[in-house]
Amino acid sequence: SVCSTQYKAVLDSIVAKRKTFVLEGAELKLDPTCGAYITMNPGYIGRTPLPESLKALFRPVTVVVPDFALIAENMLMAEGFTQAKLLAVKFINLYTLCK
Repeated sequence: SVCSTQYKAVLDSIVAKRKTFVLEGAELKLDPTCGAYITMNPGYIGRTPLPESLKALFRPVTVVVPDFALIAENMLMAEGFTQAKLLAVKFINLYTLCK
């Protein structure tokens, strides 16, 4: 696809440690710390999957909902609370009700 060809040009330039690169006839400055990310939510109606050539240029990452109770418990323990587990559950229940 056109996108995969263009993004591959950027990646190749980063690997080659170039200061500039040519994209569709235009010479562009390259920031070697740049990054690109794709959010995919497969299974939704009307969404078309990414071409395999573009998918191959990205690393997959799975994102999950954080365990807020565990995070709260660790924060409370770090502050010295001895009943951190119980307090964390209460805080999460409170904040859930406040949504």
